[in-house]
Amino acid sequence: MKINEEKYINLILYILFKCSNKPNLGKTVLCTVMYFIDFYYYELYKTFLTKETYIKSKKGIKPKHFRQITEMLINRKQLFLRKEPYYNRIIHRYYPTVIPSPKFSQKELNIINSCIETLSNNNAKTITQYASHTKPIINTKLGDEINYFDDF
Repeated sequence: MKINEEKYINLILYILFKCSNKPNLGKTVLCTVMYFIDFYYYELYKTFLTKETYIKSKKGIKPKHFRQITEMLINRKQLFLRKEPYYNRIIHRYYPTVIPSPKFSQKELNIINSCIETLSNNNAKTITQYASHTKPIINTKLGDEINYFDDF
């Protein structure tokens, strides 16, 4: 399945813009919020929002195309990455350099905003623990793709 690059880019920039004042929003939290947005959207509408493939890893959930897309946005000067201290850790924080003009439908925005509101205040450890208790994660082996078709 080929990702919807435009939606993917818009989603990253939108989440980062909405959460720009949250010091906890590093790469792990961002990727996990994206995962929940995609999976809840699929659960409700049986269609894909970004068509991203998510992989279960030791450190949580990894979107397959995240690095490729964020590097492209950094090269375009639409995003920059900074490694910052967060308590006793270093987190990878992304900052948008453009104001997003997302082209999301109202039903898409409802899911996106709900997930941002519910999940974006968590730190990496908490959000990863929360995700690890969902059926799709439980039913997936480390290194494997997480199945959209498993119910939460």
